Amino acid sequence: MKKSHSTTILTVRRNGIVAIGGDGQVTVGTTIMKHDVRKIRRLADGKVLCGLAGSTADAFTVAERFEVKLCDFPDDMTRAATELAKEWRMDRAMRQLEALLIAVDAENTLLVTGNGDVVSPTDGILGIGSGGNFAVCAARALLRNTDLSATEIVRKSLKIAAEIDIYTNTNIYVEEMKGTL
Repeated sequence: MKKSHSTTILTVRRNGIVAIGGDGQVTVGTTIMKHDVRKIRRLADGKVLCGLAGSTADAFTVAERFEVKLCDFPDDMTRAATELAKEWRMDRAMRQLEALLIAVDAENTLLVTGNGDVVSPTDGILGIGSGGNFAVCAARALLRNTDLSATEIVRKSLKIAAEIDIYTNTNIYVEEMKGTL
């Protein structure tokens, strides 16, 4: 059986707010199986938001492992993400997971991968999943040319991505928190 995939996640920072959003589509092969999945989670008593893309079960496994790391390093999301990336790269079972994770807190925006990467974007904009690059392009244009809030930019950018990417829909869920940048 083909794996299920949950797709596009985008995060933007603007005027002291960080917003992260995702579409609601889950696809198995070429079939849309679900329209309203929530791919954004609040962790660490709401101090961390994470978004997941990739194989659904794999993404949830990564999120659960990240939550454990946040408990181990409660005041240091970057350290928790780095420890997760190391474990993900080195653990035989975890290496097989097909997922990506975006994690944000008040100060940091991080991409965490199974290759051991922990990357922070220069401009506070980060997208993952099949429509991630489309959403990032739209977000950068909106950030540079409008006064929209971070939340509005995330919502509009994901809608633009859904117009281009067949694995992204317009059932968008956005969370925000106070941040920097």
